[in-house]
Amino acid sequence: MPLVRIDIVDHRTPEQIRAIADAVHRAVVDVLGIPERDRFQIVTTHRPGEIVALDAGLGFDRSPDVVMIHIFTQAGRSDTTKRDLFARIAERLAGVGVDGRDVFVGITENGAQDWSFGFGKAQYLTGELAVPSSAS
Repeated sequence: MPLVRIDIVDHRTPEQIRAIADAVHRAVVDVLGIPERDRFQIVTTHRPGEIVALDAGLGFDRSPDVVMIHIFTQAGRSDTTKRDLFARIAERLAGVGVDGRDVFVGITENGAQDWSFGFGKAQYLTGELAVPSSAS
């Protein structure tokens, strides 16, 4: 059950924003094998200048169309799976018009004890939800 935050500059249409969110979700489903309805996303738009994303020393410039993605997920996925996820996100976003240089992704891992889906309960710990496999 990843929680995905997507930050973008506020100059896109609602349809473009939805296409970006859908593309990211599709990549997460494809690579991590989560159920389609296991979708938790927060899309935040920002005024120009509120997102700063330089090149980290890689020698390229980003455009004002940068898409910054932060994925919170349970620990245990392999480096290969993470690389595959980064590539699939870029591929899916290219399909909706986002240039690869404008795709920035970070992953934060945690454990089953770090999630509550409502009612003040830790459903993975109470057994109300099965802990997802992190075998990939």
